[in-house]
Amino acid sequence: MKTVFTACLLSLGLAAGALAQDNDPIGDMLRGDDPDARDGEELSSEPGSIVVLRGLDKVTARTRDFEIAIGETVNFGALAITPRYCRRRPPEETPETYAFLEIRDRRTDGFGVDTDGEEIFSGWMFASRPAQNPLEHAVYDVWVIDCRA
Repeated sequence: MKTVFTACLLSLGLAAGALAQDNDPIGDMLRGDDPDARDGEELSSEPGSIVVLRGLDKVTARTRDFEIAIGETVNFGALAITPRYCRRRPPEETPETYAFLEIRDRRTDGFGVDTDGEEIFSGWMFASRPAQNPLEHAVYDVWVIDCRA
């Protein structure tokens, strides 16, 4: 899993030095990219342990809100969604909630047994800007609602 994060961070053009830290490379990256962060200062919020997502099935027009613990996987239709990180800024800062999600399109072997499927999304989603980095799927939409401790 660390290689997926490493590839994502490198594709964003971040310094390789931030990846060498074992304590929290994703948190370090967020602190560095956060528009409210200042050199040497910590953010006033901590990463969350539960991300709240909303899913839309475009065929049936039904939505579903679900809470997922960081690192756990939840199935939504044919999707398997795994959040890796989330953060919500406190009210005194510019409001924002964001999460790093990995989403797989599950497949079956024709007899109902799941196979590996295909990774269709791996990246950051922002609650205030759902169209900035959306999941592109013909049947499903998924977006971030909240991040809780």
